[in-house]
Amino acid sequence: MELLTDPQAWVAFLTLSALEIVLGIDNIIFISILVSRLPPERRETARITGLAFAMITRIALLFSIVWLTRLTKPWFGLFGFEFSGRDIILLLGGLFLLAKSVTEIHGTLEGVEDNRKTRVFSSFAVIVIQIAIIDIVFSLDSVFTAVGLAKPDQLPIMVGAIVIAILVMMWVSGSISAFIERHPTIKILALAFLILVGVVLVADAFHFDVPKGYLYFAMAFSVGVEMVNIRLRRLLDDRRKRQDETEGG
Repeated sequence: MELLTDPQAWVAFLTLSALEIVLGIDNIIFISILVSRLPPERRETARITGLAFAMITRIALLFSIVWLTRLTKPWFGLFGFEFSGRDIILLLGGLFLLAKSVTEIHGTLEGVEDNRKTRVFSSFAVIVIQIAIIDIVFSLDSVFTAVGLAKPDQLPIMVGAIVIAILVMMWVSGSISAFIERHPTIKILALAFLILVGVVLVADAFHFDVPKGYLYFAMAFSVGVEMVNIRLRRLLDDRRKRQDETEGG
C-alpha cells in the first residue's frame, strides 16, 4: 500500500512502462516479420503467444535478480575479452538475429515462399520457438533496465511496468504487422533495423557500448523518410489514374 501513495513510485512506474515499450519495439518488429510467414488465421495466435512468452520470461527473470547479478560476473577470457553469462546470451542472440534477418531479406528479394498448406503446424511451432529464443535475449536488456532504475523493494512496480508494456505491445502489434505486410519497403527497412540490433547485441557482448538512442533515432528518421515516399507514390498513382480516366473518357 505504501507504494500506491508514494509519488516517486508512480514516477518510477510510468518511466519504466515507457522504457519497456521503447525497448520492446525491436521485439515487435521481429515477431511481426516472423508471423507474416504463417497463414493469416494463425498470425494473431502466434503474436499473442510470442508476447505472452516475453512477459512470462521477463517476470521470471525479475524474480531471479540474484541469478541475474551473477550473470554479469566473468566466466572465462578469450582474445583479451572477458565473457559473462549475459555476454554469451547477447552474443548468441545477436548472431541469431543477424542470420535470421539476412535470410528473411534474401527470401523477400528472391520471392521465396513457404509451402504453407503442407507445413502449417510445423511452421507455427518453428516460428514460436524462434520468437521464444529471441524473447530471452530482448528480455535481458529489459530486465536489467528495470533493475537499474527501480529500487530493490519496488519489485511490484517492475512487474507492473512489464505487464503494462506487454499489453500495449499486444494491442499495437497487429496494426504494425498489417502495416509491414502492406508495404514491402517498410519490411526491408525493419529487417535492416534488426540487423543493426544484432550488431549492437554482438558489440555489447564484447563490451563495446553503442548508445541505443542513436539506433532508435536512425530507425525513426528512416521510417519518416519512407512514410513520405509512400505518401508520394500514392499521390503519383492517384494522379496517373485520373489521367488515364481523362484520356479514356
